[in-house]
Amino acid sequence: MAITAPAHATDCDALIIGGGVNGTGLARDLALRGLRTVLVERNDLAFGASGNSSGMIHGGPRYLTTHPSVTRASCTDSGYIQAIAPHMIFRIPFVYPIYGAGVADRVRFEAIEAFFAVYDEFQPLKRGLKHTRLTPDEAERVIPGLVTDKLMGAVTFDEWGINGARLCNANALDAVEHGCTMHLHTTVEAVKVEAGRAVGATVRDRMTGRVWDISARAVVNCTGAWSPITAACAGLEGKVKLRPGKGVHLMLDRSITDVGVMCTAIDGRQIFLEPWENTALIGTTDDDTYADLDDLPVTTDEVRYLMEGIERVLPRVREARIIGTTVGARPTLYAWGKAEDALSREHAVLDHSADGVAGLWSLVGGKLASYRAFAEEAADIIAPALGVRAACTTHTRPLPGGEAKADVDALAARFRVSPYAVQRLVTRHGTRAETVLAEGDRRGRATVCTTEPVLAAEVLYAVRHEGARTLQDIARRTNLAYGPCGGAECALPAAVLAGAELGWSAAEVRAQAADELAVGTTRDA
Repeated sequence: MAITAPAHATDCDALIIGGGVNGTGLARDLALRGLRTVLVERNDLAFGASGNSSGMIHGGPRYLTTHPSVTRASCTDSGYIQAIAPHMIFRIPFVYPIYGAGVADRVRFEAIEAFFAVYDEFQPLKRGLKHTRLTPDEAERVIPGLVTDKLMGAVTFDEWGINGARLCNANALDAVEHGCTMHLHTTVEAVKVEAGRAVGATVRDRMTGRVWDISARAVVNCTGAWSPITAACAGLEGKVKLRPGKGVHLMLDRSITDVGVMCTAIDGRQIFLEPWENTALIGTTDDDTYADLDDLPVTTDEVRYLMEGIERVLPRVREARIIGTTVGARPTLYAWGKAEDALSREHAVLDHSADGVAGLWSLVGGKLASYRAFAEEAADIIAPALGVRAACTTHTRPLPGGEAKADVDALAARFRVSPYAVQRLVTRHGTRAETVLAEGDRRGRATVCTTEPVLAAEVLYAVRHEGARTLQDIARRTNLAYGPCGGAECALPAAVLAGAELGWSAAEVRAQAADELAVGTTRDA
């Protein structure tokens, strides 16, 4: 079923603005409760922080001492997400090397281990392993090339990785299959308010220019760092206050290590290197940003800051090539006078009836690791306000493709495709990999992007069934051009495939390929 909406106005119970993990998670929850739901996204699913995060459903040990409720919520939701999307999840063990020589350093080592002993109490919630203490020799064997000068030992802890863009897409697909309508690349021109109540919005398709009204019994602002701007569309300037935090990650052309490495940057902030799918990520910065949220820059200083921090403990990171960067703005709750990394990662559901606009809510704050719980909390407020008392089922109902384990070898033999290509396909689509492989004829099983790999059938599936309207949309859904080639090999063939489906002219095919190559050039730092 295509995500792109029909070309006419839609009446609904709840109009959700924003296609990140909170918006798609809420759309799924409300649709499963039987509410008529419409979701509008200005760009594409996972365009913002959700698709540019650290790619982890982690427990948040960094929040344990300041916001333990965030750690508990994240660990609890991690367990649920693993159950509903097992095909997307992969374990990432982390090693935290400890350096020093004096008594104070030994005391610090003991304190760090005691901290992770407390974190162990949360591990059963997310099926994590308890921490272990490593000697210097053990740490070096686990991470070859680790700096050993003054190495006192290391502590291990356990987290889980996930593709944030695929998580958003899976929630969106399930919402659509339960009656939700989605308009992508569609911006809200104004939230319509009548007699002190939100009654819908005027929206514009940014690709066609078409403008129309959507009437709704309730409007929900799920636009992340853009939330203050969206609230202003309802005349609520200054009523939603956030402090967006810019987070940059570097993408390397190889995994470097089999485990993640945590260390401290020059300013004392914790940063990390993690193996992530076929690559590795180094992250992350955490700085206040006042830049254009649609076009956040990545500076040379930020790249050097992250590389220098990892290089201090693992010099061979310089052997890898930086093939890309990701950047997003965290929708951090507002506070004055605190350092950026000390800000709360809590979330909140704002009811704007207190501001004179009933039927309008804003979901602010939160993080990828606890998105489902946030959506449930919001739906528990919004659904009863619309007269619906149905219970939440998102913690037990599998996301599309998560119903069972796919048989990779059987699919590879049946469709005569490399088992590796099928395995990568399964990590994105689960049991629906079979449906993807069946898309088109034998040509659909041809490999378009060899570094990931991505099959022609997956490109077609993204256009026909996942709402992709541009080549960059396809890349978010498939990892097309995310490998070392930066799209040089696959951008034009994929654009030709997509163009045949979407009716692009030859000039548009070339322009779409050029846009993707420009992104790849930006990634290649």
